[in-house]
Amino acid sequence: MATPTSKRTANYKPFLFAFCVFALCWITLLLFAGGFTTSIRAGMAFLDWPLSNGSVNPDGWLTESDKMAEHSHRLLGMKIGLLSIGLFIWTWLKEERSSVRTLARVLVLVVVLQGVLGGARVRFDQLNILSEHNMLAQGFAVAHACGAQIVLGLLVALTITSSRRWIERDAGLTMAVPQSIKTWGALTCVGIFLQILVGAIMRHANAGLAIAQFPMSRPGSLFPAEWNFGISIHFAHRIGAIVVTILLLGFLGKVWGHVPTRKAFSGFAVAITLLLTAQIYLGALTIWTVKNPYVATAHALIGAFLLASTWALTLLAHRSPRMQ
Repeated sequence: MATPTSKRTANYKPFLFAFCVFALCWITLLLFAGGFTTSIRAGMAFLDWPLSNGSVNPDGWLTESDKMAEHSHRLLGMKIGLLSIGLFIWTWLKEERSSVRTLARVLVLVVVLQGVLGGARVRFDQLNILSEHNMLAQGFAVAHACGAQIVLGLLVALTITSSRRWIERDAGLTMAVPQSIKTWGALTCVGIFLQILVGAIMRHANAGLAIAQFPMSRPGSLFPAEWNFGISIHFAHRIGAIVVTILLLGFLGKVWGHVPTRKAFSGFAVAITLLLTAQIYLGALTIWTVKNPYVATAHALIGAFLLASTWALTLLAHRSPRMQ
C-alpha cells in the first residue's frame, strides 16, 4: 500500500510556488502592520496576550487606531502561522528534497518562536510587571523585529527553491559564478541584517529623532554636540547606512561587471538599486517629516525588501556552478 510520502518528487510544482508567493504577500502585510504598530507606539494597546482584552474580537479595535494596528498585527501573525503550517504539510507530503522540507520545518519553528517573543514583549512590559524600566520588554521587541526578518528570509528561500528557475536550472543559471560575487552577497546580507538590528534598537528605544537634522547632525557638523544612548544608536544607524550602501554597491558592481551574471541577474540588480535609492530617501524623509508614521513604516518595510531581494540574489548565485 502506497504511503502519502511515496508521492514525493523533486519536480517543479507550480501550485506550491504560487502558495509560497501568496505567503510572501501576507508577510508583507504583517511587516507593515508590525512596523506601523511600532511607529505609532501602539504595542501595548492591549495588556494581555494571546487574547486582546480577553477576546479575539475586542471592543473598539475597528475604530481606535492604536487597537486596530496592534490587533491587526496579531491577526496577521496568526495567518502567517497557518500558512507556515500549510507549507510544512505540503512539502512533507509532496517534496522529495530534504533541504526544502527542512526549510519548511524550520519556518514553523521560527514562526512559533516569533509568537512567543511577541507575547513576551507584552507580558514583560513594565505596565504588567511594574518595573522601573522597560529594557526587558524592549529586548523582546528587538528580537521579535529581527525574527520577522528571519521568517521573511525563510519564505524567500522556500519560494526561490520552489521556482522553475531553481529546479530546472534554465540557461540563465548554467554559467559559472565567481566566488567573489557569492562572498560579496553573503557579506551584504549580513550587513543589511545588522543594520536592521540597529534600526530596531533605535526604533524601540524611541530614538528615531534623537538627531533631528539630516544629513548634518547639527548646524555645520556631521557629529552630534553631545552623546547619550539615544544619540549614539541613532548615529550608529546612520553610519550603518553608509556601510550597507558601500556593500550593496560593491556587490552589484561585481554582478554587473561579470557579463554572464549581468545577463542572468540584471532584473535583481536593477530592483535592488531602486530599493536602495528609495531607502536612502525614506530615511531622510523620516527626519524631515518629524517621523511621520507612514514614512517611518515604509522605511522599515523597504529595508526588509532590500534584505529579501539581496538574499534571493545571493541564493541564486550560490545555486549556479562555481567558477574555479
